[in-house]
Amino acid sequence: MEVFFITGASRGIGLALAKELLHENHILVCTARSKNHELAALVEEKGVHLAFIKYDLAETAGLDSLMDNMIAHMPNYPESVTLINNAGVIDPIGNTEDNPVGEIERNIAVNLTAPMILTSAFIRRLKDKHVPKRVVNVSSGAGRHAYAGWSSYCAAKAGLDHYSRAVSLEQKREPYGVKIVSVAPGIIDTDMQKRIRSTDRKNFELVDQFKGYKEKGLLSSAEETAKRLVQLVKHHDFSSVDVVTDLRNM
Repeated sequence: MEVFFITGASRGIGLALAKELLHENHILVCTARSKNHELAALVEEKGVHLAFIKYDLAETAGLDSLMDNMIAHMPNYPESVTLINNAGVIDPIGNTEDNPVGEIERNIAVNLTAPMILTSAFIRRLKDKHVPKRVVNVSSGAGRHAYAGWSSYCAAKAGLDHYSRAVSLEQKREPYGVKIVSVAPGIIDTDMQKRIRSTDRKNFELVDQFKGYKEKGLLSSAEETAKRLVQLVKHHDFSSVDVVTDLRNM
């Protein structure tokens, strides 16, 4: 059985990934702040293996235990194990001096601290598993290009990219190391995009540009993006994929 751990699986790309990976030869362990009833119904209909753990990734003190809980659903001899750090938040939006402290803390916790802690625990717990082990960090172009009004989000995603680079160097020294990639998926039609389009121009000067993406049909669907991410993960040459990459260039 192939095992997949997915964060932020109740909506957007995470939900689409879970649906795409619902397969009789897969075990899915999904986490999010709330359960998606459509996904639950699909699991029952197909009779596949999916465990859902309700958890808020901003509660960083419990993340090490969360990984223990996720691994507990894994068989002793999996064919492969993949952690997909997908969960993300865009807020706060606006000039940094106007950003509430709590929103800055939550942004960094969910977008950067949680993937780091979960990846650390994943590598540590599975060190002796001699099977393909993968970590896919869902990043953003905002980690590679600065946007006024998105300082926390840009910082977190840039940190996620560079963290992935450092961990990749470490894991290359290990005989059964983890392959880690940080993937920018493109501009996707999700709730995050709705939030961006609803922003006042004084807080995000490019809001009209993002509204235009929607009006012109330039947004990718979550389903399309999930298919391409799964194709990437399952590609026979996944081990050679650049650590920091863009799905649109694959």
